Amino acid sequence: MMSLVQTQAADGTVQLATVKERHLKAPIVLAAATALLALLFLAVPRDGISTFRLSDQSSALALPDVALPTASTFWVVFGILVVLTVGAFLRAWTYRTPSLWLVIAYGVLAVFAFLVWAAAGGLVPVTSLLFGAVSLSVPLVFGALGGVIGERAGVVNVAIEGQLLLGAFSAALLSSITGNPFVGLFGAMVGGVLVASVLAAFAIKYLVEQVIVGVVLNVLVTGLTGFLYGALLAPNEATLNTPVRFPRVEIPVLSDIPIIGPVLFNQTFIGYLMFITVAVVAWGLYRTRWGLRLRAVGEHPQAADTVGIRVNPTRFWNVLLAGAIAGMGGAYFTLVSVPQFGKDMTAGLGFIALAAVIFGRWDPIRATLAALLFGFATNLQNLLSILKTPIPGEFMLMLPYVVTLLAVAGFAGQIKAPAADGKPYIKS
Repeated sequence: MMSLVQTQAADGTVQLATVKERHLKAPIVLAAATALLALLFLAVPRDGISTFRLSDQSSALALPDVALPTASTFWVVFGILVVLTVGAFLRAWTYRTPSLWLVIAYGVLAVFAFLVWAAAGGLVPVTSLLFGAVSLSVPLVFGALGGVIGERAGVVNVAIEGQLLLGAFSAALLSSITGNPFVGLFGAMVGGVLVASVLAAFAIKYLVEQVIVGVVLNVLVTGLTGFLYGALLAPNEATLNTPVRFPRVEIPVLSDIPIIGPVLFNQTFIGYLMFITVAVVAWGLYRTRWGLRLRAVGEHPQAADTVGIRVNPTRFWNVLLAGAIAGMGGAYFTLVSVPQFGKDMTAGLGFIALAAVIFGRWDPIRATLAALLFGFATNLQNLLSILKTPIPGEFMLMLPYVVTLLAVAGFAGQIKAPAADGKPYIKS
């Protein structure tokens, strides 16, 4: 990769020079991961048969279980990982960025090698692992999409955590009162919009530091929902904190497809809504006038202003839209996952969604994949507990956060946010 630097000639004139840069961050991370896998197997060698269940045995299209010898399979896959790591270093050495497909292939094979080691003498239900990963990722995907829209508009959305939490509270309350989960979902969107409106007002109109506003809003919402839970929901749990939840809707035929069928076509309404929202946001951001204006006010607001785009109103309404989308993610907690609202039930997932935005390079598809990565790591932690691997329980609790940290630090690297992200626009 090349970059331009300014140089000053002997006569005092300023010239631009091209400098080649080697991007070694991703290859170094791959090398470190390869070394850790080797150290893991050498320190705790495991032998036997690792069995992978690819589908429900009662399904009409059931696939047979796959049984693999643990040690030999691990070392074969490990050899492929070494080749991919060397390939990444060679690309970096020739001033090329490691291919995205190379990194994805490495990640899939590394996870497979780890599962082979962990499942020695045990069973890995692949479909259940993937289904749980997608389910756990739903609030993260909605939060990440809200973060992408807000930051593409030029407003740093640290308040995703508050939007998720107030969305969960509003969904539980309204669904309990009306007995209708769709009303609860609408209430969750309103809750997200309320938090976003305060963020937009202070960040855009009053020019307050956006990160500080977001942090304060998270603390405010945490305290407010905690107070209302103790004063309102807990004493009246039967009437105000027993939300009607969305049932799972199985799509005939498609849900019988091995591996991916139950994962994609046996979801709740919110799960299907997530798929639609990702597609609509990805299409709208790059294929519509709305997306063009959104990106313009986040990249170069002054240029957008000169062609007639009202920068601050555009930012304001898109931050509200981002809040509504994040609020839908909050509804997942009380309308799908847990049958009632609990204090601090989002458990910091809003910050993980913000990390997914950064790791995903402010792109809706990439951010969704990053959110799915965290969901997979969370569900993998549960599987490792069932398989009784020799990994300490404390580390397994850390696993989702360690994966997110490594992903952002190792692969986000030197990526750049939208040029005007976090910078208020004052019309001259």
